[in-house]
Amino acid sequence: MAAAFHLAAGDSAPVQQTSTTCGSASLAVARMLRDPALARWVRDGIRPLGVVADARDPGTPTGRFAAYEQVVAGRTNAALGPGARPQLPWPRALGTPPWGARRELEHGAADPGTPYGVGWLRTRGPAGLAQAHAALRTRVRPGAPALLYVGNAWAPRHVVLVLPSAGGGGPELAVYEPSIGRVVDLDEAAFASRTLRLGGWDVPWLTVQPDPH
Repeated sequence: MAAAFHLAAGDSAPVQQTSTTCGSASLAVARMLRDPALARWVRDGIRPLGVVADARDPGTPTGRFAAYEQVVAGRTNAALGPGARPQLPWPRALGTPPWGARRELEHGAADPGTPYGVGWLRTRGPAGLAQAHAALRTRVRPGAPALLYVGNAWAPRHVVLVLPSAGGGGPELAVYEPSIGRVVDLDEAAFASRTLRLGGWDVPWLTVQPDPH
């Protein structure tokens, strides 16, 4: 049986393999957390029947992760998205669109049947951002992560994966930071004050998060 793949604050994780695949890397890790067979293929090259049949195997964990990033990008950015559903196509050079990310999570990177929605954050003040952080704490759980888009005052520039923190007594949320391949705490004060410093970017722009409705 394939070993489970877990992440907690302080853990190492795969690094995004191009400058535009932070969203694809975050979605790939989300699926690895839910699919032990995929995680085992990325780590060990053991490909059970039917697992990532459309991804090539360059022979190393880094190469396999890079190949799967491109499989994810092909689903999230194409005119036919995850589940072969029509969607607005998006240039890969501009990263992962929120609508493609939402469908990728619902299609298999989160627990089956978990609906997702997009939450806009850019125009919220500190109190509104603190409320958004609290909402993430109630919605994110094992098997149902969220994506957080961060950037500067003018545009979103980077995507991270929001996870429930496994530690006790500290922040209740963590993020997989694909630019460095680490899991770090998602601090509420930094979130509310727009000083996140995730991938070099500070301002929360939007979330793709489990939708309680």
